[in-house]
Amino acid sequence: MVGPVNIIVGSHVWIEDPGAAWIDGEVVKINGEEVHAHTTNGKTVVANIANVFPKDTEAPPGGVDDMTKLSYLHEPGVLNNLAMRYELNEIYTYTGNILIAVNPFQRLPHLYDTHMMEQYKGAGFGELSPHVFAIAEVAYRAMINEGKSNSILVSGESGAGKTETTKMLMRYLAYLGGRSGVEGRTVEQQVLESNPVLEAFGNAKTLRNNNSSRFGKFVELQFDNCGRISGAAVRTYLLERSRVCQISDPERNYHCFYLLCAAPPEEREKFKLGDPKLFHYLNQSKCYKLDGVDDTEEYLATRRAMDIVGISEEEQDAIFRVVAAILHLGNVNFAKGKEIDSSVLKDEKSRYHLDVCAELLRCDAKKMEDALIKRVMVTPEEVITRTLDPDSATGSRDALAKTIYSRLFDWLVDKINNSIGQDPNSKTIIGVLDIYGFESFKINSFEQFCINFTNEKLQQHFNQHVFKMEQEDYTKEEINWSYIEFVDNKDVLELIEKKPGGVIALLDEACMFPKSTHETFAQKLYQTFKNYKRFTKPKLSRTSFAISHYAGEVTYQADLFLDKNKDYVVAEHQDLLIASSDTFVAGLFPRLPEETSSKTKFSSIGSRFKLQLQSLMETLSSTEPHYIRCVKPNNVLKPAIFENVNVIQQLRCGGVLEAIRISCAGYPTKRTFYEFLNRFGVLAPEVLEGNYDDKVACKMLLDKIGLKGYELGKTKVFLRAGQMAELDARRAEVLGNAARRIQRQSRTFIACKEFRALRGAAIVLQSNCRGKLACNLYEEMRRQAAAVKIQKIFRRHIARESYLRIRHSTITVQTALRGMVARNEFRFRKQMKAATIIQARLRSHLTHSYYKQLQKAALSTQCGWRSRVARKELRTLKMAARDTGALREAKDKLEKRVEELTWRLQLEKRQRTELEEAKTQEYAKQQEALETMRLQVEEANAAVIREREAARKAIEEAPPVIKETPVLVEDTEKINSLTSEVEALKASLQAERQAAENLRKAFSEAEARNSELATELENATRKADQLHESVQRLEEKLSNSESEIQVLRQQALAISPTSRTMATRSKTMLLPRTPENGNYLNGGTKTTPDMTLAVREPESEEKPQKHLNEKQQENQDLLVKCISQNLGYNGDKPVAACVIYKCLLHWRSFEVERTSVFDRIIQTIATAIEVPDNNEVLAYWLSNSATLLLLLQRTLKATGAASLTPQRRRTTSASLFGRMSQGLRGSPQSAGLSFLNRQGLTKLDDLRQVEAKYPALLFKQQLTAFLEKIYGMIRDNLKKEISPLLGLCIQAPRTSRASLVKGRAQANAVAQQALIAHWQSIRKSLNSYLNLMKANNAPPFLVRKVFTQIFSFINVQLFNSLLLRRECCSFSNGEYVKAGLAELEQWCIEATDEYAGSAWDELRHIRQAVGFLVIHQKPKKTLDEITRELCPVLSIQQLYRISTMYWDDKYGTHSVSSDVIANMRVMMTEDSNNAVSSSFLLDDDSSIPFTVEDISKSMQQVDVNDIEPPQLIRENSGFGFLLTRKEGSTS
Repeated sequence: MVGPVNIIVGSHVWIEDPGAAWIDGEVVKINGEEVHAHTTNGKTVVANIANVFPKDTEAPPGGVDDMTKLSYLHEPGVLNNLAMRYELNEIYTYTGNILIAVNPFQRLPHLYDTHMMEQYKGAGFGELSPHVFAIAEVAYRAMINEGKSNSILVSGESGAGKTETTKMLMRYLAYLGGRSGVEGRTVEQQVLESNPVLEAFGNAKTLRNNNSSRFGKFVELQFDNCGRISGAAVRTYLLERSRVCQISDPERNYHCFYLLCAAPPEEREKFKLGDPKLFHYLNQSKCYKLDGVDDTEEYLATRRAMDIVGISEEEQDAIFRVVAAILHLGNVNFAKGKEIDSSVLKDEKSRYHLDVCAELLRCDAKKMEDALIKRVMVTPEEVITRTLDPDSATGSRDALAKTIYSRLFDWLVDKINNSIGQDPNSKTIIGVLDIYGFESFKINSFEQFCINFTNEKLQQHFNQHVFKMEQEDYTKEEINWSYIEFVDNKDVLELIEKKPGGVIALLDEACMFPKSTHETFAQKLYQTFKNYKRFTKPKLSRTSFAISHYAGEVTYQADLFLDKNKDYVVAEHQDLLIASSDTFVAGLFPRLPEETSSKTKFSSIGSRFKLQLQSLMETLSSTEPHYIRCVKPNNVLKPAIFENVNVIQQLRCGGVLEAIRISCAGYPTKRTFYEFLNRFGVLAPEVLEGNYDDKVACKMLLDKIGLKGYELGKTKVFLRAGQMAELDARRAEVLGNAARRIQRQSRTFIACKEFRALRGAAIVLQSNCRGKLACNLYEEMRRQAAAVKIQKIFRRHIARESYLRIRHSTITVQTALRGMVARNEFRFRKQMKAATIIQARLRSHLTHSYYKQLQKAALSTQCGWRSRVARKELRTLKMAARDTGALREAKDKLEKRVEELTWRLQLEKRQRTELEEAKTQEYAKQQEALETMRLQVEEANAAVIREREAARKAIEEAPPVIKETPVLVEDTEKINSLTSEVEALKASLQAERQAAENLRKAFSEAEARNSELATELENATRKADQLHESVQRLEEKLSNSESEIQVLRQQALAISPTSRTMATRSKTMLLPRTPENGNYLNGGTKTTPDMTLAVREPESEEKPQKHLNEKQQENQDLLVKCISQNLGYNGDKPVAACVIYKCLLHWRSFEVERTSVFDRIIQTIATAIEVPDNNEVLAYWLSNSATLLLLLQRTLKATGAASLTPQRRRTTSASLFGRMSQGLRGSPQSAGLSFLNRQGLTKLDDLRQVEAKYPALLFKQQLTAFLEKIYGMIRDNLKKEISPLLGLCIQAPRTSRASLVKGRAQANAVAQQALIAHWQSIRKSLNSYLNLMKANNAPPFLVRKVFTQIFSFINVQLFNSLLLRRECCSFSNGEYVKAGLAELEQWCIEATDEYAGSAWDELRHIRQAVGFLVIHQKPKKTLDEITRELCPVLSIQQLYRISTMYWDDKYGTHSVSSDVIANMRVMMTEDSNNAVSSSFLLDDDSSIPFTVEDISKSMQQVDVNDIEPPQLIRENSGFGFLLTRKEGSTS
């Protein structure tokens, strides 16, 4: 990357920083080649202009999903874009067709569920947000469409998420082309289930990862011609064998060793294992356990995984026996022997472990000891046996351990491949490569050399692919690219693999010479490559060498290269293990096909790996590659931490920056004509004003600017490196001038505004002063006027007070006189009214008592009579049911229950009668006492009146006082006596009144008690009704049982030899009827419904009763032929459904045990709807099937007693209990009225309840299934019709450049009309289906359900697309979708609630999401306002997704504040901890949203009487009943 030259003062730039890799700042000074910049962390930095890169200040705050869209494609721009997206949990980003996946270190299940897979299925690359599924989709579609194999290369350092990414790829590929495998498991499942096994034996803890894969893996999925998976294979590369014997702290050995040491006690006892600290191969490191991992559980899980992949119990035991043997082998130590350069076992402990190892490997312990410490050399003269020194013996031990473990791992891989199975006929594959990334540690050995060699080969393949893509892009755009140079690493590969003379060749040569050492090997390298630029010799080192790889220079220590490169099997080891009595162990070491004279066979790991790598590259070269680069954002393995230095190093090692360098060598900046004009049109406004083509306008603009070296393609402008910065600098200058002009005008406006404000303030001040003076004058005048008014009012007050006193005195006198007269009148009227009320209450009580007595008598008479009738009929039924012994006990129990209920009822009646009598007697007593008291009061009043009259007369007749003093004294005594008597009478009256009051209280209490008793009586009556209902249900069950017994008895009679004699004894047989016409057989005439009992004719017993004659068959054929045509509608009623119903009802097809008419009708409907796209036919049969199902639902009922005709069951009760319940519930009069009303409502037996047999019920179920099928077909057809339009409706089409220019009203109107064209197409489709269903009189209930589900489908599709495509989450796109939703709202209004129903409410998700997009001032909104007011329906995951993906392409505003985003993250974390689903996508509901009961409740009653029969059957005599009914109704 060459630094740009268009850096000026004020430019925003990126500057290198040792801590943050790159940091942004603003240039404050430029001094030659030095740039002084003020960074965002407050520092001032001086840097060379070549190391300073421009920053795009107009980049979206959430980054871009494809880094080729960056205005400046350089290292800091790429790093900043990844950091911004990672902060928003957007872990996937494209770089062209390369996917960069940043490990989130947390669960994101919503990104990988089935619904997400459905969204990416069939989607074009780049159409949705970046995702690993998109890469798999591209590979699969390329394989299907082009017939060429594809490969997906997943790379990254340890802990970057390669294995999880590979699993996601496998899941999606199996979702696209999965097939059933062994025992119902898919191939993908078997591959994934092999992971625990391979991880247990090939993964280990390293410094960077607790579960690091120590081998490479290439999974090859094989597909057949139909795109279905037909087989799979797993290839592994370069297992780290040295880890078996040598580990460093705090790393661990392979997991399987620790799992076996944590196995159940019986397993450890069998293998003689214990604590891992006791074994040399494990105790070299102090790390024995992993945090959060239970080795015991992992061991059991590994055993289960082995079962799944097909490894038997015996093979599992053998595998772990070998693993245990390796552990014991590591504890075998050696000491110097008696002879020179000899060795022996060090101690008894070593002897014990050697014996255990030999026992586990099923070989001889002595031979094993010899194989470890002795070597046999064969010469032409003799065979020489020599011993090894302790160091060599230890090396021999480790070599044996590594060989055994390597062969065991290879066996596991072969076993897994055999279990999965491969397809030799497959011609296309998709390979998934999960391989280690570039490694550079402080100490790098042979493993790092091989890994980096692999990455160099892959990088060469990667560079060729990227350059090829660039070439294809340039060729597609038809621009000149011949001068672009290609960056290649061929010289490094030649340095490593050149033959002869390469590093690997020299290493093999050194390994074949016994006297070679690592020092001689290093010296050979120094001499050979001293003139190579890529090879250097580090200072102060004699065994190290450095190679300059594409990702940087790596220094290798050659100390262990020779040992690690040797892959030979010592002959003694080979012979020892081949001789094992265990076939599994012997099978790990098959005999060589050719015997050589030497006892040892040398094999180079480097050469073998080179061949494997060559085979892999040939496979990859024959496929179309796709790249996924996994990045580990931090080394602490925690979420939300992005370490710039760590990430930039991985981008360099992963070749991402190398791809950017390739792009920068050509035209790194590519913009469509529209985007280019939209951004840089301000540099030449006259170009925009002219009506030029976009390409011509771009050329005119670039020519005016004077830019050289650019290229114009067919659809894009291609700019060289640095040209984008130059254009931005000129654009910033133009915008700066415009800003200064705007500021100048703004300052002028502000000054004028301030002057006007000052002038206005002066005028206001003057006005206030003048106003104050006027107010003072007004106040003085107002006070004078107020004084005059007060005087006037005071004089008026005094005069009025005098008048009011006189008036009040007069009124008081008049009031007192009138009050005395009124009180007297009131007393008289009150007494009269009380007397009248008492008399009325008494008469009412007497009349009511008489009525109650009559009612009790009537009820007693009715109950007695009904009981007598019931007992009589019970006796009749008992006589009729003597042969039904199985039900006799049940009937006895029911009769006892009825008697008990009758007794309880009589008891309640008796208690109620006694209560009424007691109440009547009490009331009579109280009435008598009241009457007595009233008479006494009247006599007392009369006596008082008489005494007063006598006294008055005595006073009048008395002589003068002076003369008749003795008489006056006598009269005074008499008056006193009378007064005392009056007082006594008053006391007596008061006592009587008190007694009357007590009686009234007692009467009130008696009435309250009476009310309580009445309530108890009502409760008892209610309980009795409930008991009667239960009795009725029991009676119905009894009737059903009787029906079943009757049918079984008839069947038994039909097959029994004594059926004829039993038939003569039967008293309850019905005269048989034909199923269709209802007439009796053998020429008998049809009887009335009351003639229900008759003796069957003997001849009829042998005749079939349920077969159709020829005439009936012809009628059925004619009916089927008739309904196969479109019969249309009579008003709003479908003719076909009504004709079918009336025919079936007339023929009594619902009541027969066997008939074919139902199957023929169903077959006719099935034939009619065979064409799923004929909506006219579907709507016609939707209406007919719904109407017919409604008629059946209201007609058919469960089968009752078979011995009674349907008419009998409809009009009368079938048993004793039914009649008793009817008698207890109402009188005969009410029963008769209800019967008449029911007959009037049902219009003389239309829609009568029919006892349905099994064929009728099956027909109803089949009809229901067909109704649901037709409904689903109509709904799905409408979905298919609008689905392509929905894809065009979610994103607003870009307007033409003419709309960018102001003053073009006509162009804007045309553009606006074009924007809503797709929405109007959807509206047109909805109207078409609505009119179609209206024309076919489809039930409005079903029409509402259809459109409700269609609007729900629209909501799901639009909302999911909005969340998956960032370009859709813009302000202008929100306005576009909002305008389209207004079209749908208008359609709902026009369709009315009868047909649209709640369809508009189904769009609540997309409505609220779009409303959020188009609101202004989003940063000012709080989370509570968003969740409660703006978007209450959306989940926190959905709101987070929209908030982070939003970008304003119209006004440049920002999304919600960072605090709101942080709160959303906290809530999402809590939801994930609470196991709440974190998926932000909606699911489409394709279920049937109604039941038969819903149809019955929502549809109106259909009158089938006035249906005019079709012409085809009108003249047929067999269908005369249709005409008869019609004529009868008209008359």
